[in-house]
Amino acid sequence: MKVYFLGTGTSQGIPVIGSHHSVCLSDDFKDKRLRVSVWIHWEDYSYVIDCGPDFRQQMLASKCQSIDGILFTHEHADHTAGLDDIRPFNFRKGALPIFAQDRVVESLKKRFDYIFETENRYPGAPSVIVNEIENNKPFLIGNKMAEPISVWHGSLQVFGFRIEDFAYLTDVKTIDEPEIDKLKGVKVLVINALREEPHATHFNLQEALDFIDLIQPERAYLTHISHLLGFHAEVEKKLPKNVFLAYDNLEITI
Repeated sequence: MKVYFLGTGTSQGIPVIGSHHSVCLSDDFKDKRLRVSVWIHWEDYSYVIDCGPDFRQQMLASKCQSIDGILFTHEHADHTAGLDDIRPFNFRKGALPIFAQDRVVESLKKRFDYIFETENRYPGAPSVIVNEIENNKPFLIGNKMAEPISVWHGSLQVFGFRIEDFAYLTDVKTIDEPEIDKLKGVKVLVINALREEPHATHFNLQEALDFIDLIQPERAYLTHISHLLGFHAEVEKKLPKNVFLAYDNLEITI
């Protein structure tokens, strides 16, 4: 299984519009981050986790030709705002399966009402097949099971996902003990690390490192990174040998 990091930035991306922060002005391509998302593919199967406002650009950069579905972690715009850009996949393959908890589906229906319209649909509108994610209920994607991992983004429940030896968690601030147990034995963990200073709804760097130490994966990759974390090259030097800063267009093999 291959995991392609489509975007590794926080909600504003890097560079931030109008910012004169030194990281936003960096010439290092690893300091330029689109909104957070990953593309997971194996054999003839292809899935994306989250579909933010940079989705079209990410699909072109990654040369992704086909997806079989989208898994949504939660409803915030940096994770959902690109849903209209699934149309080329619809034209080739028909309605696209999406996987999300019921609250997220209701949010998508408000933002993209024309996608979910059943009468007098606009010709060429995107089309989806809704699959509801529930607590403690793994679901099939392709020929693999995806296990939802419930975490807390402040007071908002967000789902991460474990697929065999790979786990992807973003927008985490706290996680309950039973959900931590579901991550034991995972070989590759992707986890959010917003900045060094504490934040109300996201892990900071130290919280992410403490969580990695608790889970003990073989490798861990940090994502959902803001410009306030610092320059990619400098932050990487501070990390344990099995922890890496993810960057846009990085591809890893599980």
